[in-house]
Amino acid sequence: MTGINEIGFFAVFLVFIFAILLIDLGVFSKNGHKVGFSEALIWSVVWIALSIGFYFFLIHFGYLVHGIDTLAEIQFRIDEFKHPINISGLGFEDALVVYEKNLALEYITGYLIEKSLSVDNIFVIILIFYAFGVEEKYYKRVLIWGILGAVVMRFIFIFTGAALVRQFDWILYIFGGILIFTGIKLFLDRNKKDQIDPSKHPVVRFASKYFNVHKQFVGHKFFVKIEGKKYITPLLIVLLVIEFSDVIFAVDSIPAIFAVSKDPYIIFFSNIFAILGLRALFFLLANVLNRFYYLKIGLAVLLTFIGLKMLVHEPLKELGFQTVHSLYVILGILSISVLASVFFPPKEKAGS
Repeated sequence: MTGINEIGFFAVFLVFIFAILLIDLGVFSKNGHKVGFSEALIWSVVWIALSIGFYFFLIHFGYLVHGIDTLAEIQFRIDEFKHPINISGLGFEDALVVYEKNLALEYITGYLIEKSLSVDNIFVIILIFYAFGVEEKYYKRVLIWGILGAVVMRFIFIFTGAALVRQFDWILYIFGGILIFTGIKLFLDRNKKDQIDPSKHPVVRFASKYFNVHKQFVGHKFFVKIEGKKYITPLLIVLLVIEFSDVIFAVDSIPAIFAVSKDPYIIFFSNIFAILGLRALFFLLANVLNRFYYLKIGLAVLLTFIGLKMLVHEPLKELGFQTVHSLYVILGILSISVLASVFFPPKEKAGS
């Protein structure tokens, strides 16, 4: 019965999310247009409100995620996903309160990690659009399909990763090592000017080798037929490059969330809410991202902290380090990097 409830809840969640997504992304409107600041702001607020609303939903109705209705099932989920809580001596109602609060904390902490890392991903998307010379009015269409593709890939990565972690605990140490390496590399490369050469990108080379590629953009079309021959347009190449970049990005972001939760459903929920707000966040921050001077340093520290937490998770658990403590550290790192950017900008940029 629990399995049916679990699958049913997940199905309802997907239907709800895709319904909101269709409205947000304007799938029903075929006319491409440049997304303005006000539209981006409204949808950013909507997605953040939905994300926070889901946190409160989990506090009160978290039992629905796995269809829990007995004390034994709560303990089973705690053991299965290694939740850092203890319900010994508690009755069902009290144990459920503790369990649901922790579930909500894991979700919102994972969401915050994914949201902060997605800001760095926006830098990459901007570079891709600029490098390929995509007109602004077509950004929206590319992001629509890019985000839908990201949702599918995250589903595969997260549930595959969760299955591997349950089977092989030592994978967490590999994840931790990857995050520390990425954090250190991000710090060392923080002042490097990112550039993308379209002609040398592996996706472009692959597409040029195996498909007929039209040399020019054809409006918002991904495919075009000329004299009976079908071609893919540069706009589809841009979409493929963005999807490829998201796969690389997921290698960092998904392992990071495994540091705060081993429950694949919670990880998926936090990922999806962060990703689905990415389009609005892109249009909202595209012109001001360069003002967050210390963001890369903050993200580097964040990744390194999460990686270290993975490597020493057992000793931390014995010391009483809980999910809420991770949340405080992450909020502190991000707040310091943002406030430092606002109040202490580099001298060479302060007068620009």
